[in-house]
Amino acid sequence: MAAESIPERVRWAVRTLAIDPGDQLLEIGCGPGVAVSMICDRLDTGTILALDRSASMVERAERRNREHISSGKAAIRTADLETADLGGELFDKVFAINVNLFWVRSPAGELDLIRRALNPTGSLHLFYEPPEPSRIPDLADKLVAVLTGNGFTATTLTTATLLCVAARTR
Repeated sequence: MAAESIPERVRWAVRTLAIDPGDQLLEIGCGPGVAVSMICDRLDTGTILALDRSASMVERAERRNREHISSGKAAIRTADLETADLGGELFDKVFAINVNLFWVRSPAGELDLIRRALNPTGSLHLFYEPPEPSRIPDLADKLVAVLTGNGFTATTLTTATLLCVAARTR
């Protein structure tokens, strides 16, 4: 995929994550696997596990990342976060791009799973590109409240059109 056709929200998310070559990552809602591909290009000994509840999206992500899967850098599974079996893996970074479950309903079960899956210095990053940039402050407030109410500390980072809420366990 040509760099100019990759959405800015995905490019910004990958830059903001500041991938280390040995990072262990989990992506929630990987869609067609664009971020997976960009992240794998930055990994050496690290890996990424990508989840999506849509089998058709997982199929597209697997096609896009065939080489990364073959090399062992990427694994892609059809699963929703609430019922995902992460096999006891611990992750340095867990992230999601435009996944609304964290603010449209109570994500207590999912956040508990993430908390248990993060290594002690790990972080959660929730990236959003709201349809109206004017919604960023309200969305940031909702996400920070949900995260702090579920045992995380949270900070926000914004551009004119994008939001990242980064969180760590307390």
